[in-house]
Amino acid sequence: MAQKSYAIAYVLWFFLGQLGIHRFYTGRVGTGIIQLLLGIFGWATTWLFIGWIPLVFLWVWLFIDIFLIPAMCRNPR
Repeated sequence: MAQKSYAIAYVLWFFLGQLGIHRFYTGRVGTGIIQLLLGIFGWATTWLFIGWIPLVFLWVWLFIDIFLIPAMCRNPR
């Protein structure tokens, strides 16, 4: 597979990261689905205050993804 663009991956991370779109772009569909579900469930249940738990987990994961994106782009699945 061809190497993915770092710039596109970071733009997707910045604007659509809470939906896991950057992971879909780099071929990590399974973890992209998990991020998508965490984001949807978290934002849908914030009014119950339990939604903040998955969102905090997601935000930490997204922060870690800042450093993982170059490796994900070099080795797309």
